[in-house]
Amino acid sequence: MPALNYKSYGQGEPVIILHGLFGMLDNWQTIARQLSEEYNVYLLDQRNHGKSPHTERFDYSDMAEDVSDFMEKEGILKAHVVGHSMGGKTAMQLALFYPEKIESLTVVDIAPKAYKGGHQEIFEALFSIDLPTIESRKDADEQLQATISNFGVRQFLLKNLTRQKTGGYAWKMNLPTIHESYTAILSAITSIDSFSGPVLFIRGGQSKYVADIDKFIIKDLFPAADIVTIEGAGHWVHAEKPTELLEAVRRFIS
Repeated sequence: MPALNYKSYGQGEPVIILHGLFGMLDNWQTIARQLSEEYNVYLLDQRNHGKSPHTERFDYSDMAEDVSDFMEKEGILKAHVVGHSMGGKTAMQLALFYPEKIESLTVVDIAPKAYKGGHQEIFEALFSIDLPTIESRKDADEQLQATISNFGVRQFLLKNLTRQKTGGYAWKMNLPTIHESYTAILSAITSIDSFSGPVLFIRGGQSKYVADIDKFIIKDLFPAADIVTIEGAGHWVHAEKPTELLEAVRRFIS
């Protein structure tokens, strides 16, 4: 597969940040710029997202291999890896496949367990947008409002909309493949081996993604893991409580 799209900031030890489902590297730009005061931070678009290649295959094994290949191409022997949601599962899979490449692992608001679907409404809303009729982002937003009332969620999704050189709009992400592979994205991260290196799980106090009982499956795969809760944050911890998240990541990886 062709190389992943990325941006890098700063100098120092490498930190790789992986976004979540429907996201892109831009979602973490503010955090990356602040971390780049001490580290060399790499923001990656995962396959089928942002400006990275579109592929038919889309699962955590492939996404972990993508990051491993990226590290080899960039000459990164070891990195601190931070992943949110789907990106957190990619990061976990990478650590279990290639423990020697992981300096530390930070997983934001996701556990290694399988999840029940909760994005059907979003898929339906995105597929319902009649791209050929759209003349502006405002048009797309108006079409999304019929299904998604939350302004913040709509703005997050509409970052995926791009104006084509030939005119009209298209999705940056590979929406059909993401939809077809949704079951794989919900699946658990499994391994016969555990990762014994330093791991931090950060969860939002108002999010239901990481329950207290999940510490048992977390400790099974990541015996050295610590779990911290950022109060007042939902699933998008980095957007809702960026200062607290940054402080937790900095303290951990230093």
